[in-house]
Amino acid sequence: MKPKILIIRVAGTNCDSETARALEEAGASAQIIHTRRLIDGIVDLSSFHGLVIPGGFSYGDYVRAGAIWASKLYSKLMDKIVSFASSGKPILGICNGFQVLVEMGLLPGLGEFGLRSVSLAPNDSSKFECRWVYLKSNSDNRVFMKYYTPDKVIRMPVAHSEGKFIASNGVLKTLMERRLILFQYAMPNGSLANGVYPFNPNGSYMDIAGICNVNGNVMGLMPHPERATYLWQYPDFASKIYGDVKSVHGDGYWIFKSMCDYIIEEII
Repeated sequence: MKPKILIIRVAGTNCDSETARALEEAGASAQIIHTRRLIDGIVDLSSFHGLVIPGGFSYGDYVRAGAIWASKLYSKLMDKIVSFASSGKPILGICNGFQVLVEMGLLPGLGEFGLRSVSLAPNDSSKFECRWVYLKSNSDNRVFMKYYTPDKVIRMPVAHSEGKFIASNGVLKTLMERRLILFQYAMPNGSLANGVYPFNPNGSYMDIAGICNVNGNVMGLMPHPERATYLWQYPDFASKIYGDVKSVHGDGYWIFKSMCDYIIEEII
């Protein structure tokens, strides 16, 4: 059986199709539906093995990025989403989806669901940042990071105006001690960016680009793995020789592949 993964969307979502393509490349059966169909009970969330909240500019990012979508999900579907996560099923939030998970309090999930302990603030540059970045993987998380060795340097693109990860010193210490920081912005040589622009494109504290919850099955990241699923998506593809490369897949593909493997091994 293929992993059955739901991708939700609303007005302003614009990365749902690419995300579905990436999931299907990784072996999933992906379905894109409007959030209203979940709210109205036309689609049953519990019938899916995984959930993805994709990137875009939901509701024009009015108020704050992801705030309106998060409010709708929190008020209408929070119990079902918490039950979904508590069952061990994976939830992935990409860019705007990460912002939604933070606004809902599902990430980092250190306390009661619904309580926010971190934020994704406007970029230090005060402008939209659209560029490829280097990332350092920090975790052996079995849900999303199965194919990344610790300290592996990878590349994915970012595209956001509000991606600066901020939190109190206490929360940052907890995230590090509990190994909940999955990706950090890095220099090309693999050392951390240490806030240096543009390698850290938004000014995130501790160069944080992606985190997970305590159980490891809810993940959010600002870079777009669906835009790094294939090698031909990379900006330098034409200038490199890939004849000895054993895979056509880019660095982002392996998040989706790991998610599908986890579902097959632990959920289905």
